[in-house]
Amino acid sequence: MVFASLLFLFVFLPLNLLLYYSTKNPVFRNWILIFFSLAFYGWGEPIWISLLILSSMVDWGNALFIQKHRGTKWAKVGVVFTVVFNLCLLATFKYDVFLVTQVNSLLGTSFTAPGYALPIGISFYTFHTISYVVDVYRGDIKAQRSFPNFLMYVSLYSSLVAGPIIRYAHVEHEINKRNENLRDFSLGISRFCIGLFKKVIIANVAAEIVKKYMGDNSDPLTLAELVHLSSFEAWVGLIMFAIQIYFDFSGYSDMAIGLGRMFGFHFRENFNYPYISKSIGEFWRRWHISLGSIFRDYVYIPLGGNKKRVYFNLLVVWFLTGMWHGPSWNFIFWGLYFFIFIALERAFLLKLLEKAPAFISHVYALVIIIPGWVIFYFTDTAILGEYVAKLFTFRPSDHGNTEVINTLTTHLFWIIITITLCMPVYHKVKEWVDKRTSRITVYDTLTVGFNVLLLFLCVAQLVGKSYNPFIYFRF
Repeated sequence: MVFASLLFLFVFLPLNLLLYYSTKNPVFRNWILIFFSLAFYGWGEPIWISLLILSSMVDWGNALFIQKHRGTKWAKVGVVFTVVFNLCLLATFKYDVFLVTQVNSLLGTSFTAPGYALPIGISFYTFHTISYVVDVYRGDIKAQRSFPNFLMYVSLYSSLVAGPIIRYAHVEHEINKRNENLRDFSLGISRFCIGLFKKVIIANVAAEIVKKYMGDNSDPLTLAELVHLSSFEAWVGLIMFAIQIYFDFSGYSDMAIGLGRMFGFHFRENFNYPYISKSIGEFWRRWHISLGSIFRDYVYIPLGGNKKRVYFNLLVVWFLTGMWHGPSWNFIFWGLYFFIFIALERAFLLKLLEKAPAFISHVYALVIIIPGWVIFYFTDTAILGEYVAKLFTFRPSDHGNTEVINTLTTHLFWIIITITLCMPVYHKVKEWVDKRTSRITVYDTLTVGFNVLLLFLCVAQLVGKSYNPFIYFRF
């Protein structure tokens, strides 16, 4: 099940809200969230609910064990066990085929991988539980004594299948006691509607154009199809993918944050207009903030951070960042691609960029970021190489570029809206309205009307279109 579906919007969410607010008992409310979260997660493949519960149970018990033995060698054993257990889960269900293929290639063996189907969200909830156990070990938080409360934190459907990665420390007090109120509920609805608009009206439309020139995520272009692709078409496809992945994932994050707010949770931001960045380092401080903070606090700083072996630490972080995204060499190349530019910025490039006009820095960042997405998109390295060649050989189309120009012309108004939404225009307008609106009822009425309009546009699009992909379900 996905947020951007009629079933979720008109059946699942209303029923969840109705039952949740039908009682004031916090224990019952938590159980309702657990039930709906497991139902949401198990909608497609119920069998993986057992894996989620097993992982939660092991790490919940392990955290209690660590807290009891804090300061002893047994606490360290507990941390190592949690890390190894969760990484083994990832290796078994996400990286088994990749790892066995590499072993066979290196050693000439013929081992066969089990080839399990990837449990949705496993990369996210394993980070939830690992960060929780490590924080208990460090003494930053106290271990949660109630397993149902811990299971609710791990399984909470708003962030379970595609993030943002919610740290236990950030919502610790809200797990046990939340202060649900009308203002938060209203803000949650607004945030959800904005995210839904970004996903359905922007990302889904971009995905249709991407499909024309890059193929579908599950069925990319073949080498034979790439022969007839012009450089212009290749660049249009790539830029549209840059738009799709940003609005797809940031829209999902907005919806997750909005849903959390409806139930009294205050999740932290996950995106902050990354395409306005003036360096690659800044881009990654604005993109998927929750993932970046996990690698910073649990990998980069423990390795030594900025104090020693800086470039080695960065190399490890970006190798793991690429590997986390998928069991394929292209994701590793993608991580190392960004490592190179971040290392160059650390060495000397950032000083030059700070002296340059802002426009030059913005152009530099986009020139590096957008071509990087082609590495992310194609898991087949042969097709990846051919598509990169198409981008930079500037080969004209055999049949002219009439079709792609017509596509862009048809979507001109949509393109203007999309570019505008890549910049913090909405927040600037909102700040301006907040300062000048004296009658709160007028403002509230406008907000309700705005939300209804966004919801109407999204529902109309969902009813009329069947193509509704979501990129981050792959991870």
